[in-house]
Amino acid sequence: MRTDSGVQPKVTVQPYILVVEDEEALATLLHYNLDKEGCRVEISGDGEEALIRIDEKLPDLVILDWMLPSVSGIEVCRRLRQRPATRNLPIIMLTARGEETDRVRGLDTGADDYIVKPFMMSELSARVRAVLRRIRPGLAEDRIRHGDIVIDRSAHRVKRAGKDVHLGPTEFRLLDYFMQHPGRVFSREQLLNAVWGSDVYVETRTVDVHIGRLRRALSADESADPIRTVRSAGYALDV
Repeated sequence: MRTDSGVQPKVTVQPYILVVEDEEALATLLHYNLDKEGCRVEISGDGEEALIRIDEKLPDLVILDWMLPSVSGIEVCRRLRQRPATRNLPIIMLTARGEETDRVRGLDTGADDYIVKPFMMSELSARVRAVLRRIRPGLAEDRIRHGDIVIDRSAHRVKRAGKDVHLGPTEFRLLDYFMQHPGRVFSREQLLNAVWGSDVYVETRTVDVHIGRLRRALSADESADPIRTVRSAGYALDV
């Protein structure tokens, strides 16, 4: 889609964050909160697995625990900084080590930021946004606009033609994903992987249910339905 001035509209890319944390409860909490921030999140439980995943697909940011099985977080950080492909990869280190010497060691090894456990999720979210803004400004935008629809990720709000649209969390993530790829047709399986995650079993019929809810919410004031059904293919956000 092009605007009247002929300028290609800017589309915000969803940041991909790899969380390397072996404490299951904390990993789940991090996944939930970063997902609410509009990030695509994957979890790795040990350092060796994290290095393999990063080789397979480069994240936009790594949140890295210091104390990990197999390979420590500090060693993971050191190895990443030695590789040309990951030399500038943003890393936020998490640790229970609060001594100044430990902070200095973590930063000297190459971490971009350092957070001591326990910490507030609001603080972590702010640090994540700050690192993304500094390294890749386009990834950290809080607002996405497409036509008369605006998503505000930081406030978790949606407006259409200036009016509030009330969405559940799944519908919010669906709309966010569509708005990052306007006009592109996604199959139900692709939407399941992107919005629910590839490690969660959900029937494809569930996509239709949430698409229906999203449509009703966006068209509540008799506005045109922006979601297009492509027979035998899937769904797209009209351009």
